[in-house]
Formats: sequence, structure tokens, C-alpha cells
Amino acid sequence: MDHKLEEFVQKLKSSAAGNLKAVALYGSAVTGEFHSKHSDLNLLCILEQADAARIEALHAAVEWWLKQEHRAPLVFTLEELARSADVFAIELLDMKTHHRMLHGDDVLAGIAVPLHYHAIQVERELRTDWLRLRQAILVAPKKGDVYLSLMTSSFSAFAALFRHVLIVSGEPLAANKRDVIERVGQFAHADPSGFLTILDFREGKRKGREIDVEETLASYFAFVEAVTDQFDRQLDARK
Repeated sequence: MDHKLEEFVQKLKSSAAGNLKAVALYGSAVTGEFHSKHSDLNLLCILEQADAARIEALHAAVEWWLKQEHRAPLVFTLEELARSADVFAIELLDMKTHHRMLHGDDVLAGIAVPLHYHAIQVERELRTDWLRLRQAILVAPKKGDVYLSLMTSSFSAFAALFRHVLIVSGEPLAANKRDVIERVGQFAHADPSGFLTILDFREGKRKGREIDVEETLASYFAFVEAVTDQFDRQLDARK
């Protein structure tokens, strides 16, 4: 992984020349919870200028990266990143907490995240992803492998939001996804078994044939609902 990252950064530097100010790796690759089958390598690129011509200059490097089966990096100027902190409070808090600079200065250290917008974004994202899960269940074929894929693909987004529920609640930072799920289950007085089953599956500790998928889906969905409702009640109590 490090070799590919280094090669990609070199390609970006060659393509962008002096316009590339920083590249940061963030997410599960930094927290130690990276799983090649389910995780992405998340990269942030900071450019001096990000007009169409300078973005296009990175095309060949990014095309090579995509062929390595990785997602395209996020691209910002430093001013854009700082001015976006109010609408990307969740993402920037995560980046600031866990990142590794691959090129340039640590630009994330100087970004201030306005926390009064943070709780609102957490609630909105929880509601949005909950509705997406409901819609996905509504239209999905009633097949175990489809349901298992649905839960596996949505797991990371929910785990990240659960971590931010704990942050808004004033809890200490969780050590890992398992800690997040167990602690947010206590917060919502909800059974975390569905999420823990999917975490075990993602980590290779359980095989799909060992899982009662419909039972797990019912528990998984109920957990999202319970956390979302409890968080909403908490925010209402603060008003």
C-alpha cells in the first residue's frame, strides 16, 4: 500500500508541478482498520489553484490510480477547505483526528471546525442514511446475499456517524469501530448485535453462510432507528 501511495504522489507532483501543495491520507488506512475488500484509500489533495485546466492536468495520474482500484482523491484549495468547514464538519473532524501527510505541510492542523454546525450535520446525515437504507430494503430482491451486501456497503458510513454521535454527546474518542458500536448501543439502549455481526463479517471472523441474514438485517435496521431517535431526542432536549 505504501509503495502505491508513494508512486501516486509522485505522479501527482509530476502532473501538477508547483500547484500541488499537500496530499494527506485519512480514514481507515490511518486508524489501522483498513480491510482491502471493504475499505478505500482516502486521499485529500490541496492545490494552489483548482480551475478546470489545473484539474485536467491531474487526469492521467488519477486515471492510473483508478486502475489500481482506488477512489479518486478529494481536491480543494486551502481556502476552499477552510471555508467548507461549516458544511463538512464531520469529514474535517475525522481528517484532523486521523491523517498522515504524504506530501507538503500539515494543512489540516490549521483548519478550525465550527462545532455548532457539527451536531446538525450529524443528525441530517443519520436521517439521510437511514432513509437510504429503508429505500434500499424496499427495492432490493429478497435474497440473503443482497441483504448482506446492503449492510456491508452501508456499515462504514453508519459507523462514522455513530462515532460523531458520541463526540456530540461529549464522550471520549472511541478506539475503533467495535468500541463505537458498543458504546453507541449503550447510548441508545439498543442491541448492537446486527452491527457487530457485520463487523465480524467484514473482518473475516464470520462467513456469510454462518449468518442469519434476515435476523441480522432486522437488528441492523432497528439499531440505526434507535440511535437516530435517541440522538434526535438529545438535541431537542438541548434547545
